[in-house]
Amino acid sequence: MPGTFTHNFDTPAFKGISTIHTGLFIGGKWIDPVEPATIDVINPATGKVITAVAAGSAKDVDIAVDVAKKAYKTSWGLKVPGTTRGKLLYKLAELLERDIDEFTALESLNVGKVYANAKAGDLRASIDVFRYYAGWADKIQGKTIETNENKLAYTRHEPYGVVMMLSWKFGPALATGNTIVLKPSEITPLTALRFADLVTEAGFPPGVVNIVNGYGSTVGQAISEHELIEKIAFTGSTLVGRKILKASSESNLKVVTLELGGKSPTVIFDDADLEQAIKWAAYGIFTNMGQSCTAGSRIFVQEGIYDEFLAKFTAIAKSLAAATGDPFGIGTKHGPQVSQVQFDRVMSYIESGKQDGATVHTGGARHGEEGYFIQPTIFTNVKPEMKIVREEIFGPVGVVVKFKTEEEVIEAANNTMYGLACHIFSQNISRALRVAHSLEAGSAWVNCAQSTDKAVPFGGFKQSGIGRELGEYALDT
Repeated sequence: MPGTFTHNFDTPAFKGISTIHTGLFIGGKWIDPVEPATIDVINPATGKVITAVAAGSAKDVDIAVDVAKKAYKTSWGLKVPGTTRGKLLYKLAELLERDIDEFTALESLNVGKVYANAKAGDLRASIDVFRYYAGWADKIQGKTIETNENKLAYTRHEPYGVVMMLSWKFGPALATGNTIVLKPSEITPLTALRFADLVTEAGFPPGVVNIVNGYGSTVGQAISEHELIEKIAFTGSTLVGRKILKASSESNLKVVTLELGGKSPTVIFDDADLEQAIKWAAYGIFTNMGQSCTAGSRIFVQEGIYDEFLAKFTAIAKSLAAATGDPFGIGTKHGPQVSQVQFDRVMSYIESGKQDGATVHTGGARHGEEGYFIQPTIFTNVKPEMKIVREEIFGPVGVVVKFKTEEEVIEAANNTMYGLACHIFSQNISRALRVAHSLEAGSAWVNCAQSTDKAVPFGGFKQSGIGRELGEYALDT
């Protein structure tokens, strides 16, 4: 039988006990993988093992899909009215809100997110998303179409069947009657495993939600190639997104939604409210230690305010460096990168910037001796062809670039293979909107940064993804 892991939190931010099943969650039960294997889960603040969880394989994916397919045909899908699906989703939101402190603590422990930020951001947003789609569940409607008096024509919105997704994607998937096979990140599986208990407590029928831990090269690939999975929604790198599309084309042509990488521009004009622009620019690149697909990592500042902006922006970066440490600590504002692999990747980009001749204006080094902490880093004197300007770093590393004209900055901002988001700062709203419309990005935020909302669609252009999430748009995708 699969085991459990119990962690006693005794921190300044949270005190309590959390018990998590470490097996696979299939058909409403915790089971061992067909081929026994485990994955170590690491605390990024210390680099030490927290626990080990079961690692599934393609055989476990087959079992989970069969169970999910049976549930879809017998106890979910169109067998269950939208009002019932909505009540269960709302109950799930209530349970998550009840246990918000525990889930926040697990995010801080396993992901390294600063406790206060994870609670106010990630957890609160997840609760809001579940409530939002609970309200949509009984409002998914087709229409009758008038043709002639001898014909009745109508449309009906039907679920895909078995799909793979969670969080933003989880709500609309269940609201529309799909069943789910989820592969959480092998690096950060703890909250997903604890979440399975809430699914059971909320009263979802067995098999509606299934969780198979494992590596992308095994479980992820098996899901991508599976002939009975009708839809995949993936968040991650563009490289893996290409592999999923390829697997879809070579299997059953399953529908794919991709939320991929970004290299989002932040454009700050001379007439911006400078204090607000500085605050939001810092939030845009340094929140969650830069581990955000919409991070504003290319910061373009008009020449009239460049020097003042850089001085004050640097002061914020240094204040974050001084407040770097334990995610549970009082006063902590900057935590670790999520893993050793990500730490090494970010540090390699910093080294690349130095080698290419860019100036490390502040930061550019490891923080401390334990864990995966990196100083908030600002590069100046960069060139468009540098890797730190062109490639997604996914860390607390930004480049600041001076510009003269609107036309110049639009061309520079669009000079990227990505197109997920952009941020524009100007008190001239006509100009701000004109520039927002000229930038090749799925989301444009004016005088703010990374300000998503459950009711507003989200998704990318170019190599930043396919499809839209959130809002009513997510019901169709």
